[in-house]
Amino acid sequence: MVRSAFVHRFAARAPDDVEPIAASIADGSLPADGIVAILGKTEGNGNVNDFTRAFAVRALKDLMRAHLDEAAVERISYVMSGGTEGALAPHFLVLGRTAAGDSGASPALAIGGAHTAKMPGEDLGRIGQVRLVADAVRAAMYDAGIDHPDDVHFVQIKCPLLTAERIAAVEARGKSVAIRDTLKSMGYSRGASALGVAVALGEIAIDAIDDAVIGRDPSLWSGRASTSAGVELENHEIVVMGMSSAWSGPLVIDHAVMNDAIDVEPVRLALKRLGFQAPGQLYPEERPALVGLLAKAEAGTTGRLRGRRHTMLDDSDIASTRHARAFVAGALASLVGHAEIFVSGGAEHQGPDGGGPVALIADRSRLPS
Repeated sequence: MVRSAFVHRFAARAPDDVEPIAASIADGSLPADGIVAILGKTEGNGNVNDFTRAFAVRALKDLMRAHLDEAAVERISYVMSGGTEGALAPHFLVLGRTAAGDSGASPALAIGGAHTAKMPGEDLGRIGQVRLVADAVRAAMYDAGIDHPDDVHFVQIKCPLLTAERIAAVEARGKSVAIRDTLKSMGYSRGASALGVAVALGEIAIDAIDDAVIGRDPSLWSGRASTSAGVELENHEIVVMGMSSAWSGPLVIDHAVMNDAIDVEPVRLALKRLGFQAPGQLYPEERPALVGLLAKAEAGTTGRLRGRRHTMLDDSDIASTRHARAFVAGALASLVGHAEIFVSGGAEHQGPDGGGPVALIADRSRLPS
């Protein structure tokens, strides 16, 4: 069966503002039974105690229960990324699929999802998490009907973190955790998950990874992984996006890798490959054709950006991930003409040190001729 992807973007007035999604389901423009994933930017702090993510997931699941049975509700991946610093606009991206009609361009955007089992806390930030995620990415590729790793352009993952309670449970079993600092556990989880993507996509051999390099060796990275850690889950929710000749329709995806936080030229080239023509910021008539922009943001480990010192790593009041999200969002917004961008902070093993992967989803039917 030939499938067709859909991507809808909805502005959010609050983490629980699901009314625009509900209205689209009600008018038939958004098929609830085809939803694979809902990604959201929520206006929390993005740290361990950011409950805007769980608040949003609760509201979304309550909405979906009005249209789907419980098993179908739980099959959806809910990837909430906290933190809308600067001018980042809170919003939801709803991704899914339907049966394709008789016509449509191909290849086209393909979307697949997978969930892992609940992960023991002692595996977080260690090789066990890498292997678990690699297997789940392969399962999501199969769900998407993508046979070759080269056809995958982006893998979005929501992964767990450690809390004091979870650490106590591990130690009660006579085990140890990779790190006791709950905030730093987010980076370890993001990093191990990203390395799992790299293994699944053939970017890094599993033999090159052990516990000692996770979170410590920035030379190991994936150019297509985006991982976000949260307190609201203990498993992994994985969304694979790529291109497939088994899919048709107007949507296409490409990706780029920013080498640092202001390296927008690779993103500009990806826009050109997708058919956008503006030499600078996207023309107003082109902007509706860019239906999704996802990026990773990271302050980097050197404390410098192109030789100049920055203070993101030295600010004891605001976490560096919060600075980085706002900074990268500004750079990308200047390129695409708006700030409704899914920028996720913390890019451990996701792109080169200080940079990060970017995915662009376009509707070629909406591009000006």
